[in-house]
Amino acid sequence: MEPLREGETVVLRRRGGRSLLVELRRGPQAIDGQGVLDLSAQVGAAPGATVSWAGAEYVLLRPSLSDLLGLLRRRAQIVTPKDAMYLLYLAGVGPGSRVAESGAGSGALTTVLAYAVGPGGRVFSYDRRSDFLEVARRNVARCGLSDRVEFRERDVAAAGLDESDLDALILDLPEPWEVVPRAVGAIRPGGAIAAYVPTYNQLERTVSAFRSARLEEIRSVELIERALHVGEGGTRPEFEMLGHTGFLMAGRRVAGPW
Repeated sequence: MEPLREGETVVLRRRGGRSLLVELRRGPQAIDGQGVLDLSAQVGAAPGATVSWAGAEYVLLRPSLSDLLGLLRRRAQIVTPKDAMYLLYLAGVGPGSRVAESGAGSGALTTVLAYAVGPGGRVFSYDRRSDFLEVARRNVARCGLSDRVEFRERDVAAAGLDESDLDALILDLPEPWEVVPRAVGAIRPGGAIAAYVPTYNQLERTVSAFRSARLEEIRSVELIERALHVGEGGTRPEFEMLGHTGFLMAGRRVAGPW
């Protein structure tokens, strides 16, 4: 098991209590107004080491993606994990991908993309609002993924993208159909454009833009999440479920002589 390295992001997990994302470094550091923590002794320790702090015991771990998203500081509404992971599937995002997103929001989808592309990939995050970009930038930094992401203040609906040869573009903004005709040329043949919208009207207009841009393999889906209550001899669905959050759609740019 690889020891924890100085400078990487770690999660302090307290059983039955709040978990914390922190940078593993030597010397004291202030933690969100809760006090001062010194992790000098934990540099080089194995994941699973325990830390006593502020009268409680914590386990020191490398964060999972669910840790990163669960501890995100939100400002704008975020794309839920069930939708974010399927957007990656629709857009074909994986290790080494070069991906752009428009609509940085709070940085939740940015974090998912940066996690997915790995150290060899690149994420270009666009937003026309500087305040959203700053929130997203801070959240991505807290997750230790800043070296994979470039943030750019730009209205891509009006000005298009300033990148090319992208593997995928993911749109999370009110009018994605305005971006598609200006962005399709930045996608490499075989790459995809995916979008996330909350209403049927937005879905219809976005898919119409995909068709006008001559994208192929167009798919539109909605995901419903229902948890299960598991008990000995009494397993059943929960009474409440995570219903409509948004519609997901994607189309692929296919090279051809037409």
